[in-house]
Amino acid sequence: MGWLFLKVLLVGVSFSGFLYPAVEFCFHGETRDQKPNFVIILADDMGWGDLGVNWAETKDTARLDKMAAEGMRFVDFHAAASTCSPSRASLLTGRLGIRNGVTHNFAVTSVGGLPLNETTLGEVLQQAGYVTGMIGKWHLGHHGSYHPNFRGFDYYFGIPYSHDMGCTDSPGYNHPPCPACPLGKGPSRPPERDCYTDLALPLYENLAIVEQPVNLSSLAQKYAEKATQFIQRASTSGKPFLLYMGLAHMHVPLSGTPLSADPPGRRAYRAGLREMDSLVGQIKDKVDRTAKENTLLWFTGDNGPWAQKCELAGSVGPFTGSWQTHQGGSPAKQTTWEAGHRVPALAYWPGRVPVNVTSSALLRYETQTILRLRSFSPSLHSAADGHVLLASTPAPLGPPFSLRTVLFGALLASRRNLSGAGRSR
Repeated sequence: MGWLFLKVLLVGVSFSGFLYPAVEFCFHGETRDQKPNFVIILADDMGWGDLGVNWAETKDTARLDKMAAEGMRFVDFHAAASTCSPSRASLLTGRLGIRNGVTHNFAVTSVGGLPLNETTLGEVLQQAGYVTGMIGKWHLGHHGSYHPNFRGFDYYFGIPYSHDMGCTDSPGYNHPPCPACPLGKGPSRPPERDCYTDLALPLYENLAIVEQPVNLSSLAQKYAEKATQFIQRASTSGKPFLLYMGLAHMHVPLSGTPLSADPPGRRAYRAGLREMDSLVGQIKDKVDRTAKENTLLWFTGDNGPWAQKCELAGSVGPFTGSWQTHQGGSPAKQTTWEAGHRVPALAYWPGRVPVNVTSSALLRYETQTILRLRSFSPSLHSAADGHVLLASTPAPLGPPFSLRTVLFGALLASRRNLSGAGRSR
């Protein structure tokens, strides 16, 4: 098959002529004939300060904090956009919205999605022999060829867009609150802005709707069960796998069970954080039991918190955007202020990723995974977002890890460095 050279390259960026070191994880020897697995968990509307190890006021992410202690934490990590669809499109293609064509969120009524001439990470890894699964929020088109099953994912279980884009029988916590699905024939138009009463929220398994409306109170557990089942089946098959999870947390409506000890406004949000933390912990436990030595687990967010949701929004930590808030605006989601795109980020891979290390390198998540699969014919796109200079042949990573690569210029896109069949654009 030839040898496998894996790089997970978290890239430093040059602004105003400053050079930042890149963090480089390189593996040879025992990984020669074994392709690594990837588990990517993407939280929704999670604030930088919602992670306990980032912000001392947060006390509800014990499992994520433990993962940070067992791996690496990135404190200056940025999403590619401050809204859902553009951020997810960049994550999967390694190209900014101005290149991949996704600059706004897709609506329930959208007939299109991520342009079909864009290549996703799932498609590249499928062609490399991987089993690929997507669980959770997709939000890159839900009709025809835009469905995840046709965009590089063998298995799909989830909601095709945000879970506030349809009514449910138990609406959960939102601001302002939205009504439950109407009994019998409902109104033809939503009674309030941003509330949907004429469309029940669907839950898909592959191409079939398996629940409508979705029961939000059991959704997290369903996601955990499907994720662990996928990991088990993929591991049993002997094939490498990619699992991409788009969590419903911490987007409204929130469905966790609040603790009465909390102030009323924060009870639901803290309960949601605990539920998300438990969900991620279950997935990590499954990885540890089945594929610990050969799996990179990555956790991050799609954008910052939705400040307009008031007490149901997450914490921006110290990135309060004082000037902006004094003008009556928001410094978070849907803005280019720092809290809109600066997100939590953790990497975990025992024996490969350094333990209990914090990186302050300025990073963005197209740079998240760089694969050079030397046993496959390369096909790289010339219009990817960035360039990298490698100083020398890297040595295997081990504590203390080596920062031997220097990066400058624009941010590196993972799509540029993925070997596999690409498409002309």
